[in-house]
Amino acid sequence: MNRYPKIGRGIDRILCAMLLFFFSGKLFGQEQGSKLWYQQPAKQWEETLPLGNGKIGMMPDGGLINEHVVLNDITLWSGSPQDANNYEASRYLDSIRNLIKNGKNNLAQGLIDQHFICKGPGSGGKQWGCYQVLGNLTLAFDGKTDIAAVQNYRRELDIEKALVKTSYELKGVKYNREYWTSFADDVGIIRLQSSKKGQINLAIKIDRPERATATTKDGELILMGQLDNGVDGKGIQFKTRVRAQVKGGKQLVQGQSIVIQQADEVLIYVATDTDFKGKDFERTTTETLTKALKKSYAKQYAEHLQNYSTKFNRLSLSLGRSKDNLPTDQRLLAFGKEPDQDPGLAALFYQYGRYLSISSTRLGLLPPNLQGLWANQIQTPWNGDYHLDINVQMNHWHLGAANLGELNEPLVSLVEGLMAPGAKTAKAYYNAPGWVAHVITNVWGYTEPGESASWGIANAGSGWLCNNLWEHYLYSEDMDYLRRIYPILYGAAQFYASALTEYPGKGWLLTSPSVSPENSFKLPNGHQANVTMGPTIDNQIVRELFENVIHAAALLGKQSDPFLTKVSAQLKRLAPAVQLAKDGRIMEWIEDYEEVDPQHRHISHLYGLYPGYLIRYDEHPDWQLAAKKSLNVRGDDGPSWAIAHKLLFWTRLHEGKRAYKLFRQLMTPRVDTHINYGAGGGVYANLLTAGPPFQIDGNFGGAAGIAEMLVQSHKDSVYLLPAIPEAWKKEGQVRGMRIKGNHTIDMEWKDGKILNYQIYSSKSQQLQVCIDHNWVAYHTKEK
Repeated sequence: MNRYPKIGRGIDRILCAMLLFFFSGKLFGQEQGSKLWYQQPAKQWEETLPLGNGKIGMMPDGGLINEHVVLNDITLWSGSPQDANNYEASRYLDSIRNLIKNGKNNLAQGLIDQHFICKGPGSGGKQWGCYQVLGNLTLAFDGKTDIAAVQNYRRELDIEKALVKTSYELKGVKYNREYWTSFADDVGIIRLQSSKKGQINLAIKIDRPERATATTKDGELILMGQLDNGVDGKGIQFKTRVRAQVKGGKQLVQGQSIVIQQADEVLIYVATDTDFKGKDFERTTTETLTKALKKSYAKQYAEHLQNYSTKFNRLSLSLGRSKDNLPTDQRLLAFGKEPDQDPGLAALFYQYGRYLSISSTRLGLLPPNLQGLWANQIQTPWNGDYHLDINVQMNHWHLGAANLGELNEPLVSLVEGLMAPGAKTAKAYYNAPGWVAHVITNVWGYTEPGESASWGIANAGSGWLCNNLWEHYLYSEDMDYLRRIYPILYGAAQFYASALTEYPGKGWLLTSPSVSPENSFKLPNGHQANVTMGPTIDNQIVRELFENVIHAAALLGKQSDPFLTKVSAQLKRLAPAVQLAKDGRIMEWIEDYEEVDPQHRHISHLYGLYPGYLIRYDEHPDWQLAAKKSLNVRGDDGPSWAIAHKLLFWTRLHEGKRAYKLFRQLMTPRVDTHINYGAGGGVYANLLTAGPPFQIDGNFGGAAGIAEMLVQSHKDSVYLLPAIPEAWKKEGQVRGMRIKGNHTIDMEWKDGKILNYQIYSSKSQQLQVCIDHNWVAYHTKEK
């Protein structure tokens, strides 16, 4: 029997309960601090509120006369696959290595620029491509609106509901707008309402800065276009369809706009797709829109919320007091003055990071790029691509603890797609088996060096990607997943095992040529250089990869493979993972070179501290001290992703006070949008992190840091509140946070002391848990 006949046949009790949630806001016990909200429209794109379902993105600005909604599709890339390998490069490898061995790094760098970089313009070329804005949806309301008479304006993003709202009052009429990107129907939806009938008047149009045509057909707006592939101009094709449904009033087409007059309510649907990987985008946009139009708004939202909540509601976090009564832009200013009075802002920022991940990627598509899936330009900064020297890795660091492990899958698929082209690159440049990726990649499988030796010859990118893949296994212990990634790890290890060369006089094995990402040093002869052999990050990554491949092989019963015997022997000869300089810091290069920029934004030589585990809190106190000295010289400034990285380093050192200082710095309000890494990081009013410009890695790195301040896990050891700052000690609780070993933890604390905790597993296991520097044995509970 259907107890809710008006809702419609086929909706079960869960959906009915969610409908009640939609109308009452009570279901799931919505906690304080789940909203970003403002008392004025956005003044720039970096103040708009991000919506996404892993494919479609919308960012509405809440404008009163003209509402601008920036649209995105994560698959909308220009460019195309290319072969930029220089197949003569390996002929110069020995000469390059000999120059480096003889201290002539600057000459080696010149030779690399001549013969050992990619062919063509690399990431600066049209064939490389760029992640681009899809288009701009404009809602032009009655131009007679008296903005000065508007009252009670509010614009908000509710991250528990994946819903943006704008509301205001004008001349006794209440206006409400709702926006969301459906996790069920794969459309963007906007609802416009007014408290009095016949008050909604607007024109809807869609456009794009280039390579697209807007038309109308059968009452729809249609945006169609084709991006430049860098060869013949015939790149990815796309189609966006916009349709409106109205209650009351009338709807008509005028020119290239849908015009709505005197309506009581308006629903606007946006369906979009591309032919990325051969998809039939014409058919899918038609079918998607047709299906969505057949459902009631209530049913659509209920299904959207159910799908979204399945992920978001896995984890809850409370850190006590919260100034969520303040608009978010004002809250940031207040936090800068009295940070200890609003620990709830950190909880909001953490959950916002989870929200952004759920919204910017999905299984079967692409991982979040430098801007997630949100972009408002044709030429997105740094092409909106995937940088392999920290940025794409940082985008995934938080997922394990955040109970969103499956969102690693798009990265796994991207890396799988690098293996075949990476094998060509390994052969062309190093005459090596296996596969390699250098420092940048795109959706087209680019693995070649970049277009300049100073940064483009970094060859640890593939090894660093393997760390991300391995970390997901450590959290999940999924053997099917391990079988999937084993060939990736194995192929990367094959490359390094073959490409390693011997360090003169000591017999160490190391990479050459390579760089410590984007950094430079002074040679004894007075010249500057970037290129070296065996930068510390490479030595740490290769060591870690070899150990992980050996471990994985044992788990999979493949330990008799002769290649693993070779790897085990080489492991003993690898260059030291950590060397101490004469001033007590960790050396960044194989020699104790003087840095050109001691405060450089990259801190690559501390890879072994985070994300690696070579420098552990309970081991090597001399390495810990050296890491602290290195960080103190580096300083706390930088773009947001660098601040987040430093925050993570200090959490691994169990220095909560310093980590919290960096979190406060990360929350510095920014408004400037032009590329300027020297300006320092921070966040825009919408809490997206700034380089500037906007880069999403700071959001994800910051979220990872917050989790590490509360819980750290490695093998069978768990630290509770290892780096909790004073401001968070008064009270707090977390439910549903994941720890390595396929465990989930709930815990609660007061005045810095653990009140209770429970660790759940699929089967009971014994762990060592550290609380207040005391170790206790703990048997996990089955769940």
